[in-house]
Amino acid sequence: MQGRVLAIDLGSKRVGLAVSDELRLTVRTLQALPRTPWKRLLSSLEELCEQLDVRSIVMGLPLRLDGTVGEAAEEVRRVGRNLQLSLELPLFFQDERLTSKDAESSLREQGFRDVEISERVDSEAASIILRDFLDNQKSAEG
Repeated sequence: MQGRVLAIDLGSKRVGLAVSDELRLTVRTLQALPRTPWKRLLSSLEELCEQLDVRSIVMGLPLRLDGTVGEAAEEVRRVGRNLQLSLELPLFFQDERLTSKDAESSLREQGFRDVEISERVDSEAASIILRDFLDNQKSAEG
């Protein structure tokens, strides 16, 4: 499969975003969006998908540490279904357990301060989700 993949990390305050290149080899973080009401969020995501020529979407699925589905994962699934219907793009879910902790550590290692980390952590988590998704796709194909 080819074409850009948009990763979405749906938070309560911000929506973290990352995108792959067309060949799905590299990942870059994008500016997080504020978690706005549905229509505004959908409009922002539609615009982004059009600008970047996104071919599919992956959303981080916040499973509980024991792997079971809780309220947060149900919410992401609900939003995902609505997104898929509205954007008419293939949508996948990727287990995102511990990605926020990994994202925070990564940003800290890069020398970011706490204030900057809180602004960047959602999109950094989205980039980890996207890398994991792309790695899983490669192993499934290979």
